[in-house]
Amino acid sequence: MQLLDQINAMLIELIGPFGPLAAVGGLGLLMVLLTLPVLLQKKEDPLDKLQRATRAEAAEKAGQKKLRSGNGKDKLEKYADFLEPKSKEEYSAARLKLIQAGYRGQNAVRMFHFAQFALGTLFLLLGVAYAIYASATGDPSTQNTAMSIIIPGAVGYMAPKYWVTRRQGQRKEEIQNGFPDALDMMLVCVEAGQSMDQAIIRVSKEIRSGFPALADEFEMVAHEMKAGKDKQSVLRDMSERAGVQDVTSFVTVLIQSQQFGTSIAEALRVYASEMRDKRVMRAEEKANTLPTKMTLATMMLTVPPLLIILIGPSVYGIAETLSGANF
Repeated sequence: MQLLDQINAMLIELIGPFGPLAAVGGLGLLMVLLTLPVLLQKKEDPLDKLQRATRAEAAEKAGQKKLRSGNGKDKLEKYADFLEPKSKEEYSAARLKLIQAGYRGQNAVRMFHFAQFALGTLFLLLGVAYAIYASATGDPSTQNTAMSIIIPGAVGYMAPKYWVTRRQGQRKEEIQNGFPDALDMMLVCVEAGQSMDQAIIRVSKEIRSGFPALADEFEMVAHEMKAGKDKQSVLRDMSERAGVQDVTSFVTVLIQSQQFGTSIAEALRVYASEMRDKRVMRAEEKANTLPTKMTLATMMLTVPPLLIILIGPSVYGIAETLSGANF
């Protein structure tokens, strides 16, 4: 006890009244730092390893597919559990959206979430730096400081999502605009004696310069058919990847024509005519909405100059009269 009292008195003399408390806290922190390496280097329990291997083997025998697979070369593979959705439905929805935007890579979902995390963190740090600078040069309010930190982080986090959504819309519009021409070309090829597979290959080559997204879809269909995949499954996959109603209807027409044994050329002729009429109707719809969109711009650009021309001389004359009267 005397030794403890002496140590306590010495700490109070050296550090102050909180000397013993600081010494106890420092000793606890030292013990935690010494324990961490031992915990991090702890070997895996053989029983846990055996149970994990047993579960993996049972899942493989049951025919369950893994939600994601890595080739070991991706640097983000070890962060897959953090960067990818846990639910299979969420992962499939994100994967489909990226495919419709033109990103078909194996690690597209992982890279998308990594971009969200990286940009969100980067913009958040920039917001913190700006808040520190604003606090040093002035006296901003707490609300302004919080907004200057939160808004850049939110913008950085939502920027990849906005980009993917924009790319998805542009790609759908490109497929929709090029689909009637592709159908006309496919009809010509079929009526010339080519099979449907050969017509798809030829169309994919011919329209690549004008509509590369649609050409990629037809080329993928041709490769999957060559690989021996069922034609109906290939066509349904194409409609799902494209995400365009016209393509879905086209796939339905081809499947029904194959099931009922009707002429594919006749089905293509009718559907191509409908697609041309539909494209003309879309153009007329946009043309009809143009005057409404131009109304505000017309008012802003024509009304103020018109008022100046009509009322300006009168205002100038009244001003001159009033100035002469005051004189």
